Amino acid sequence: MASQPNPDDLLKVDNFICFALYSAGHAFTRLYKPLLDPLGLTYPQYLVMAVLWEKDDQPVGEIGEKLLLESSTLTPLLKRLETAGMVRRTRDRDDERVVRIRLTPEGAALKQKALGIPAAIGCSTSLSIPDVVKLTGEIKALRKKLLAAQAA
Repeated sequence: MASQPNPDDLLKVDNFICFALYSAGHAFTRLYKPLLDPLGLTYPQYLVMAVLWEKDDQPVGEIGEKLLLESSTLTPLLKRLETAGMVRRTRDRDDERVVRIRLTPEGAALKQKALGIPAAIGCSTSLSIPDVVKLTGEIKALRKKLLAAQAA
């Protein structure tokens, strides 16, 4: 049976699960930077492009839901991608309140240049594919619990 931790230990940053995830996220972002710089993308822009490579022509709201981003965060990011010639923003024909995002030919072609990024990141973790799948599932389950706790 595991012993109870010392209450003071619970306040050590190194013991915070949130800090472990936060700092790992920063480490991932730094790892992605040299891989994304040649593509002219930041990490958040890469996430948007990956969502669009998966399914093109989506409303801003759908992209935001998939990435857990508010429209106020997503809109400037999409404007920068549009200025860079990667996406096109248009009003929905049926509902002008809805802004749709479509890949340009340049944005679609960028997918080919990005194909090696997941493998490069995977090699950096030194985890096996089954371990990556397991860890990703555990993190998603944790995220689901945290979102449910916020909604309660």
